[in-house]
Amino acid sequence: MLYEKYKLDVPYEKAGLSSEGCEAVLTAIVPDKLPNDCRDFKRKAVVICPGGGYDYCSVREAEPVAVRFMSYGITAFVLNYSCVKKPYPTALLELGAAMKFVRDNAENFGIDPENIFVSGFSAGGHLAGSLAVHWNKPYIYEALSVNKEYIRPCGAILNYPVITSGEKRHHGSIANIAGEDMSNEMWQTVSLEKQVTADTVPVFIWSTFDDETVPVENTLLFTSALAENKVPFTSHIFSSGVHGLSLCDDSTANYDGHINPECAQWVRLALDWLGKF
Repeated sequence: MLYEKYKLDVPYEKAGLSSEGCEAVLTAIVPDKLPNDCRDFKRKAVVICPGGGYDYCSVREAEPVAVRFMSYGITAFVLNYSCVKKPYPTALLELGAAMKFVRDNAENFGIDPENIFVSGFSAGGHLAGSLAVHWNKPYIYEALSVNKEYIRPCGAILNYPVITSGEKRHHGSIANIAGEDMSNEMWQTVSLEKQVTADTVPVFIWSTFDDETVPVENTLLFTSALAENKVPFTSHIFSSGVHGLSLCDDSTANYDGHINPECAQWVRLALDWLGKF
């Protein structure tokens, strides 16, 4: 297994952003080639965005998840993105830079450049979802000096994601990237259900019915917009579970509530979904 960290080259100033305090680091966790494996094939890859309300990057939703994907033969990357009131699109530009890095180095990592996905948890789900809907916006791909298709993910795996800036929002996450002024146009830009178009990438999304931190309506609003725009998606709403479940087992649990066998199915279901590409 290859385990390496890379400091990303992010053109903050070119996107009209301050580079002060911005620091994006990408960790690669690459599975070893199996002994006596002579097949000439390229692996799928996933770039993982941990949650944390855009206040911090949760370690529980980072490398443990990457290792789980890696154990199934998927090359995984964890993006440690800028947080704490870094205005939109700071983190999104960093995710775009991560996508560029992975595609630039696909050959070295043994990755199929046409099978690179994004995944995110909670606020990290908002970040991954932002790339899913905004990948073709000039202020992202032009700042990175690439064609828009170069940073387009093949699909997005969103885990109990923050989606809306409306009534059912997670206030902390939205305020951290869009400010406190609800009349600000930025609040509309970061409300992802309002940004879905036919160009949005396919989505796998899951949440729980009784999530008290990021209400299930976030997922329902997004899937409704996907359906309206005829964007393929797979959705799972589990009957019960606290927010921040991560892998839902002992490997990422802080307390008993994080152990949830029903919701732990999401990993297998996501892998099944990835297998369709």
